Amino acid sequence: MPTAGNKSPKRAWTDIAEESQRYRDATIAALSPPPPQVPSNLPKKTLQLPHELLDQTVLSITELPPEELLNALSRGQLSAVEVTIAYFQRAAVAQGLTNCLTELLSSLALERAKELDAYFQRYQRPIGPLHGLPISLKEHLGLRGLRCTTGYVSHWDTVAKEDAHIVQVLRDAGAVFHCRTTVPQTMMHLETDSNLYGVTTNPHNSNLTSGGSSGGEGALVALRGSCLGIGSDVGGSIRSPAANCGVFGLKPTAFRLPTDGWGYMMAGADTVETVLGPLSTTLGGVKMFMKTIIDSEPWIEEPALVPMPWRAYSVPKDRPLRLGVLWHDGIVRPHPPITRALKQVTAALKDHSFEIIDFPPYLHDEAWAILSSLYYPDGGEADSEDIASSGEPWRPLSKWILKDNPCVNKLSVGELAYWSEEREAYRKEYALHWKAHDIDALLCPVGPGAAPKHNTAKYWSYTSQWNLLDYPGLVFPVSKVDKDGDEWNGDEQILGELDHENSELWDPEEFHGAPVSLQLVGRRFEDEKIVAILEYITDKIGLPRQALS
Repeated sequence: MPTAGNKSPKRAWTDIAEESQRYRDATIAALSPPPPQVPSNLPKKTLQLPHELLDQTVLSITELPPEELLNALSRGQLSAVEVTIAYFQRAAVAQGLTNCLTELLSSLALERAKELDAYFQRYQRPIGPLHGLPISLKEHLGLRGLRCTTGYVSHWDTVAKEDAHIVQVLRDAGAVFHCRTTVPQTMMHLETDSNLYGVTTNPHNSNLTSGGSSGGEGALVALRGSCLGIGSDVGGSIRSPAANCGVFGLKPTAFRLPTDGWGYMMAGADTVETVLGPLSTTLGGVKMFMKTIIDSEPWIEEPALVPMPWRAYSVPKDRPLRLGVLWHDGIVRPHPPITRALKQVTAALKDHSFEIIDFPPYLHDEAWAILSSLYYPDGGEADSEDIASSGEPWRPLSKWILKDNPCVNKLSVGELAYWSEEREAYRKEYALHWKAHDIDALLCPVGPGAAPKHNTAKYWSYTSQWNLLDYPGLVFPVSKVDKDGDEWNGDEQILGELDHENSELWDPEEFHGAPVSLQLVGRRFEDEKIVAILEYITDKIGLPRQALS
């Protein structure tokens, strides 16, 4: 990847933003046949509009779970070209409904799909485990010859010199990359909002955020313009959009999936490991993604990765599964629908002889102090310079995380060492805390509520906690907000100022019908374990098997 020093020519940032959007629109307009026109006056909920706009052939392909779609491709029942064309159509509609794309990759994808079909016709077998499967890419993943802005206007002319390693692995497995998705300015929002592309909205309710920073992926997957996409996560950026949009998402343990060849601007990012991971319409898609990449042994080419194969996990037969439940983190109490979902799931698990353990929070406020001190060891100078160099304005949540955050300070060598030592000490203390409660996995909120209103997603700790600890977190949909049934009990004790601020955000009318999701967390390198446990739980208590519609 080029360095962040590559800057756009000195021109008005608004001109660059207009160019970026014209380019994106041109990639959609070039489709043949052209995609259907999206109505100019959209309802708040756009989730069902693809069913009204697209023909039945497109719907029948794009409604398939990724596992079934792969089966049809591997048997020759569907060609890679017809699947790719169907996903072009649906992704284009998703863009019109939520503003989730930076570009369609029509030429690149069709060329690859034709290669795959020729291979299948010649050898009568798929080229690899993902033969013909369309996969969407978060914009900061490097694709040779294409721009990689990471949300900054000043990076508009930054062009990737090679494909990211994870892209290479997935292409070798047979994947087809059909589009790229939006990211926020600074890549550090639980919202997707940039001056290049504007705001990406939630297909369940456009007044709510799709999440961030992989919010383009979240909205696209929810609308089934992709059945499997790649996001990244350093504070919740896979799990936030997965939860907000009612899809499945996994933040893996660091150094299990390839990280070479993608753009990321956060200076000193190695102090908090950033990971790539999947968002999918099904849990099976998440598992397929992880297993395919790890089975390729990417550590052979990328030595920073841990050489650990994908391991089978079997639920114990001689004892019940012990699941901890984190009802709240001691700082901010989740809104009523999140608590309801926790109660419903745990009650159902108890009925199936699971052992449920109340898991007390352990100094989660200290965790945020450590994490937010390590996010920007340069005091945010690099990001500020990248914003200033183009003249683009600060987006509200960029200002909040960088300028309004008292923990963002330029650290001396000694101060950086201090916070790194604090991180390691906290990780050890939390490991002992987990061990003392002897749980197999932890069930907890993904955020302090359902999908927030725009520019209000300012509490990260239900996701960022696990980034600090480097614990894998798996998000899954449970239900939807019910304005008639979800309400405060009236006897909740306010936990502090942040809790009061969060309680004031509760709006049952606006949140009605928004997805309600939960998170299953394991210890480091227990990625396979939490996937297997969620599979087991889903079978036992009947959780949703696909993204919420």
